[in-house]
Amino acid sequence: MIERTNHFIYDSELISRDLSWLQFNYRVLDQSKKEGRTLLDKFKFLAITDSNADEFFMIRVGSLYNYIDYNKERIDNSGLRLIPFKEKLFASYKAFAETQNEHFIHNLIPEFKKYNFDILGFDKLHKKERERVTNYFDKIVFPTLTPMVYDTYHSFPILMNNILIFGVVTKTGVKKEKKKMSFIQIPQNLPRFFEMERKEKKIFVPIEEVVRQHIHEIFKNVEIISSTLFRVTRNGDFALEDSEDIEANLLEEMKKKLKTRKTGRVVRLEVEEGYDKWLIKQLKSKYEIDDYNLIQIDRRALMDYTGLWQIVKHEDFVQFKEPAPKQVPPISMADYEDQDMFKILKDRDILLHHPYNSFEPLIDLLEQAAEDPHVLSIKLTIYRLAKDSRIVNALLNAAENGKHVSVLFEVKARFDEENNMKQSQRLQKAGCFVIYGVGTLKTHTKLLLIVRREKDKVKRFVHMSSGNYNEDTARLYTDIGLMSTDEGYANDVQEFFNVITGHSNPDEYEYLITAPRDMRNKLIELIKREEANAKKGLKAGVVMKMNSLQDTETIHALYAASNAGVEIKLIVRGICCLRPGRVGLSENITVKSIVGEYLEHSRIFYFHNNGDSQVYSGSADVMVRSFDRRLESLFLIKDILLKQQAINILCFNLKDNVNSYEMKEDGTFAELKPNGEPAFNIHTEFYKVKRETVLAAKLF
Repeated sequence: MIERTNHFIYDSELISRDLSWLQFNYRVLDQSKKEGRTLLDKFKFLAITDSNADEFFMIRVGSLYNYIDYNKERIDNSGLRLIPFKEKLFASYKAFAETQNEHFIHNLIPEFKKYNFDILGFDKLHKKERERVTNYFDKIVFPTLTPMVYDTYHSFPILMNNILIFGVVTKTGVKKEKKKMSFIQIPQNLPRFFEMERKEKKIFVPIEEVVRQHIHEIFKNVEIISSTLFRVTRNGDFALEDSEDIEANLLEEMKKKLKTRKTGRVVRLEVEEGYDKWLIKQLKSKYEIDDYNLIQIDRRALMDYTGLWQIVKHEDFVQFKEPAPKQVPPISMADYEDQDMFKILKDRDILLHHPYNSFEPLIDLLEQAAEDPHVLSIKLTIYRLAKDSRIVNALLNAAENGKHVSVLFEVKARFDEENNMKQSQRLQKAGCFVIYGVGTLKTHTKLLLIVRREKDKVKRFVHMSSGNYNEDTARLYTDIGLMSTDEGYANDVQEFFNVITGHSNPDEYEYLITAPRDMRNKLIELIKREEANAKKGLKAGVVMKMNSLQDTETIHALYAASNAGVEIKLIVRGICCLRPGRVGLSENITVKSIVGEYLEHSRIFYFHNNGDSQVYSGSADVMVRSFDRRLESLFLIKDILLKQQAINILCFNLKDNVNSYEMKEDGTFAELKPNGEPAFNIHTEFYKVKRETVLAAKLF
């Protein structure tokens, strides 16, 4: 096998999913290095890389250890067997972590002065400042700390997932010859930094340094040999067992499974440099890990950069934050002042492109429906919610007003499980009909149906989306939502709700493609149609925008279409297991990734179809989990203007040369730059898009 320094297996037709994810996190880290960004923005992206890594280790590396621990064989799609793959993955991640820390130390710390703040340890404080820190420790921190010793009389404590912990080694006994280890977990409900003023300057003292300096007050009259800061990450990957009574006991099963995240096997041990070797040796033995799992953190850096959010969101730095751009009306609503959403939608379909278009039209529709005496029912799927969700409030209001409200609430949405269970029970108590998923499938589709009585008939209002019903993320993620009263859409969406709330088997949908029923097959069929057209000498082309591309069958269909001469342009934000530009395999395929100010979350699938193009959008990525383990949907965009909007979104994405990276054949990415051409940044250009530009948009 040919190995390259980028850690990919180069002679494989497919690229490792997990190593591809690591490449994505490098692209996120790049955002923290970009000139022109404020330091707060750089902090934000650095914090995101760490939260990404935490989830990656909990889920993807956790899944890897589900194979290792049970001696089950697994071959990565790049061709590596289990243990060699684990070693390559950890080696690659250690290189990333080192890059992360070097960036913080050498690039970000020197910028603190410009923003008139500093992050300081206890030894860099003035006398009066030290007294304030000691007072804070004595009054606030000390009462929250619980030392946990491990010895003959005390079992090994359960150390919590992803929190800062001190391992303290002491000597005991008359001659003080016997070593003991104890642990102090720093509570998560304390601020990461203690804040002080030094004249006009803001001082942030990390909570771990506050505790470190006063650790002798916790271990009195014993000899402290060492104190070592570390953090453990545990396996958070779990699956619900498929059984006949799973739906009846789903909430209880979820509660049990969530507890396992607190006690799951350790898959990563982050530890500060200069650690106590005896302590770490004991931890490695206890947790059955080796040096690959050990990630050393430079003492000049921070362990867990997610703590930087305290500074990013600090009210004292609001003057350094760029104001949010003013949102613009959707192309098809530009001439409307009347905000009666029922009236507007009976006249035309609307395509909302967030965050450039406001989420308010959808909120207005729901809140109007909750109050309108003619509305009979509201049906909705929920995956992730805003913190103080107006969506939930509207549904509660609708139920109180006597309307039938059905909610398919996905309580298995990763890391939102507890909040979703709480909100779903609120809705249920208010009289809503709440469905907690369908078997072990995860409900990821985003659909809304409102039924309104109008004289002697009913009118149905539909919303179909690529994004969550979450007004917070609608300002941060790019997504597409289609609002319509079209009877064809309404029939399909109603049929879909009948399937998931009852036990019917649907007829063929007219405008929806659904999973796990037929999405993979339908997408491959559409790709094969382009392949057939190319073989006939007809114009053929495919453009796909998605979060991740991993499904092997679809990738091979794209390879076959490429070999037939189909021009294929892929816009893949994160994981991409397809290898582009290889002679005899994928010569006609290009892949670009866009990572910038907004999280690219919309999915759009374009098929040229010999000039009669078909464009789909929706909730699904091209992944095995999307096709086989989730309820997903893609919807055909029928309206000519709205279809042109979607095509224009793809055109702008392909034109972007500010936030874009081009994927190379070896699986690495090269940043695209204007190189003398005008800069084209989609994250600003979409605020300026004109109707005539949309109507003229063309991909092939």
